[in-house]
Amino acid sequence: MSENIHRLLEIMATLRDPQKGCDWDKQQDFSSIVPHTLEEAHEVADAIEQQDYVALKDEVGDLLFQVIFYAQLGKEAGLFDFESIVAGLNDKLVRRHPHVFNKKAALTEQELDAQWEAIKQSERKEKPAFGADVIQSLPALTRAKKIQKRAASLGFDWPDYHGALDKVEEEVDEVKEALAHDPYSEHSAEELGDLLFATVNVIRHTKRDPEQLLRQATRKFSNRFVQIGGVLAKQNLTLEDASLMQMDEAWELIKKRAK
Repeated sequence: MSENIHRLLEIMATLRDPQKGCDWDKQQDFSSIVPHTLEEAHEVADAIEQQDYVALKDEVGDLLFQVIFYAQLGKEAGLFDFESIVAGLNDKLVRRHPHVFNKKAALTEQELDAQWEAIKQSERKEKPAFGADVIQSLPALTRAKKIQKRAASLGFDWPDYHGALDKVEEEVDEVKEALAHDPYSEHSAEELGDLLFATVNVIRHTKRDPEQLLRQATRKFSNRFVQIGGVLAKQNLTLEDASLMQMDEAWELIKKRAK
């Protein structure tokens, strides 16, 4: 174990020490740390998307601290410790990459996906119902992608994005019909959900992540909306005073500048 990792584990143990530890750290348990772990993971993702690699170093460190915290809690409870976490991870990585460590022939991307799913399935003690082992608390877009990928591993998938895109067009028509009948009905809500799910499938076929793309699209919208205020200010208008037409004209101007 490196000196720095050993020092980190010592610091964590001191923070949890019943006599001289930090009052906040001593009060935490597995459940109370979860929100902080999720927040740190999102901050890592944000630093990467912003290409802020100075911040990324700090954010990855904060995420590592979450792992160290869980390891300390596990050690105190007699469940596991940092060494056993790393040992288990080492074994799993080697087991899940036989094409690397057993020096098998190179595999195609499709063969790698199939191998990965087969190995994970073999690791499960019992074969769960379809999708039951895909964590319910995942962000909805991420879980949709995982469910679709699981179905694809069983052969239920379009050969490429064209079929998935055709399905989106079909869902759009169904949404239009439902909204025309009653935009606030449960049926309309169901059809809108189907459209979202179908859109995720197109994204999956293009090898992108729906959560990441939606974050980027939201960030782009926010940045452009801020710029609308600047355009309107030159016309002695505010966002509160401007009409929808004036805001839309400013929006189109900003879009043209971005091209």
